[in-house]
Amino acid sequence: MDHTNHVRLTPSELTPAVLEGATIYGADESKIGTVDHIHGAGAGRSAVIDVGGFLGIGAKPVAVPLSDLDFMRDEDGDVHAVTSWTKDELKKMPEHRD
Repeated sequence: MDHTNHVRLTPSELTPAVLEGATIYGADESKIGTVDHIHGAGAGRSAVIDVGGFLGIGAKPVAVPLSDLDFMRDEDGDVHAVTSWTKDELKKMPEHRD
């Protein structure tokens, strides 16, 4: 997926209503997960990403700092993010529990 024409989200758009459900792509452009919810407040906020599984079954929730994700909108207005994390790196992280 070519992200060069996608519009980066502004800090005011980084809200749970906008980010939840966003697809996360790794550095190699593969889909690595989906934002389940936003955890915390202020600069310490993190995105809880469901990694692995199939159709949401068996997915493992892991927390990644929002600053590690570059959120944007594509031509259709759909929100997604890219990160330098790989799916394997996220799978090795401890499971997030609220």
